[in-house]
Amino acid sequence: MANHVLLIEDEPNIMEAIRFILSRDGWKVTCHADGATAMAAIQRALPDVVVLDVMLPNRSGFDILKDLRGDPALKDLPVLMLTAKGQAKDRELAALLGSNDFMTKPFSNAEVRDRLRAMVRHG
Repeated sequence: MANHVLLIEDEPNIMEAIRFILSRDGWKVTCHADGATAMAAIQRALPDVVVLDVMLPNRSGFDILKDLRGDPALKDLPVLMLTAKGQAKDRELAALLGSNDFMTKPFSNAEVRDRLRAMVRHG
């Protein structure tokens, strides 16, 4: 059965690029674009891994990650954070909140695929 990734990203070009490369790699890809309803989307989808943008409309990825790690049913769900801001403080906050990995935009689509493969294999 294919690994399932939930991509929470509000930039259509990035969403489509990641969806394309992962679908081509055999992943089931579900996309969501709103921070306010992201937790409900995660609970509905029950993915194997989440790709979570930091800057989302209505709620930050950091707040969503905090909620994920506080939910006993979802606390171990692997999360790859994406951000346009690559400052050390963002990486530190992501790590502190329990992100499994962190990538800055722009990034290589192949690198996203490879990191997600590793997260699901070792998750």
